[in-house]
Amino acid sequence: MRILILLFLLLSPVSGHAADAVALDSSVFVEREVPAAGGKTKIVLEEPKVVIPGDRLVFILQYRNTGTQSAKDFVVTNPMPAPVAYQGTSDTVAQVSVDGGKTFAPLASLKVRETDGTERAARPEDVTHVRWVLREPIAAGAQGKLSFRGVVR
Repeated sequence: MRILILLFLLLSPVSGHAADAVALDSSVFVEREVPAAGGKTKIVLEEPKVVIPGDRLVFILQYRNTGTQSAKDFVVTNPMPAPVAYQGTSDTVAQVSVDGGKTFAPLASLKVRETDGTERAARPEDVTHVRWVLREPIAAGAQGKLSFRGVVR
């Protein structure tokens, strides 16, 4: 069954705080393998029109300090779209939440309470939010990029 990506998925709700002059732009791409020269394949990022369960997505959050002063203690929080399971990030400052954004930590240190009251280690599919806390000031005019991956459930 094909799943259409809704506008909320294309424009993932992102929030940032502690730096009003930092502009955020979010985008999402489908990661696909396509034929390449010599019978090989290459990975490309395409704008999603239709996705199906199992498709790999890459979420990219670009930020830019549009102000005249450095932005300090900038925090970006991105909720995981419900039809997508978190698959990780290479950003070392990223933390995740498995409780709807109440608490954040590295995934390996989080627990999930089951309906029977037992606890288990949190898994990527439990992630509800991804957060980055940028401790280094963002200089006026500076920009950067954050990203994470997911898979359509």
